Amino acid sequence: MATIRELARRSGVSVATVSRVFNTPEVVSQHTRQRILDLAAEIGYLPNGSARTLATKKSNMVGLVWDTDHRRPGWRHPFLQEILVALKTALSAHGLNLLMLAGHDAAGPDDGQRYVRAVRQHNLDGAVIIDNGTRDPAVLALVEAQVPCVALDLRVDGPTSTYITSDNAGGAALAVRHLVERGHRRIATITGPLRTWPGAERLVGFRAALAGAGLLLADGHVVEGDFYLDGGHAAMDRLLALDDRPTAVFVAGDEMAVGAMRAVQAAGLRIPDDIAIVGFDDIEVAALIPPGLSTVAQNKPGFGTAAAEALVAMLHGGDDPPKPTVLPTTLVVRGTT
Repeated sequence: MATIRELARRSGVSVATVSRVFNTPEVVSQHTRQRILDLAAEIGYLPNGSARTLATKKSNMVGLVWDTDHRRPGWRHPFLQEILVALKTALSAHGLNLLMLAGHDAAGPDDGQRYVRAVRQHNLDGAVIIDNGTRDPAVLALVEAQVPCVALDLRVDGPTSTYITSDNAGGAALAVRHLVERGHRRIATITGPLRTWPGAERLVGFRAALAGAGLLLADGHVVEGDFYLDGGHAAMDRLLALDDRPTAVFVAGDEMAVGAMRAVQAAGLRIPDDIAIVGFDDIEVAALIPPGLSTVAQNKPGFGTAAAEALVAMLHGGDDPPKPTVLPTTLVVRGTT
């Protein structure tokens, strides 16, 4: 690969001038700049990324904190994967790349500074946070260090941070009102982990919609789940064992809802005749698994795009971070109701 010295020699200029063309092009005349760029393309010269970072103090790289709990298969969760694709695409449009940060720093002390160290070591421009809801001290340290941060489904508050979330309570209320309109009166819910903001907010919306419809919540009709397939199956088994079994269940995540459907079918019951089910997320499989899962759709690409735009605004904007974004949700009716 051609070196900067070779390009300088062939161009008849100093190494410093070549460096300015790629790092601070506005200080080089247009004629000289274009001549050096044309020759660079001809001989296959590419600027050294590390050296360019040292010169400009910018790496054009964003750290991705994706801590969905290493003990669970969160990396494979379809909802998170769709967000990641949209995030990568939107950042690429602004010339930014993603660097995934390790969730556990085996080489360093567990002092809650592992993400801050990674940001400083790689001179990252900012970070996008997908947390597991535990409010990891290492995640909060990023915010306190005033690294430009955008968090997904996690409230963060700082002079260089903001967050993106869905209307979780409103979406849960949509699901309950739909079930009420279908004639159901004994409605239960399988929640997400209540330590998480989405899990807690969806339960709030569920309770509020039941109360708004004048319905009582029966004992045992709230079962905490974990957003995963097996958790949904186990939670539905508990509901099916009740003497006053519900006729409808709002499940606060589609992957759990698929597990719940399996439990109903394994018990020899029919969906929606014996039990109706509404999920939350509208992952791809929701439309594929028979009889088709009614669900509350989140704007998954919108999460990634909004996070990228908010981060770019902080990197190139004013003193105040963008306001938090709450994305609307919509009801998608399919065969389970």
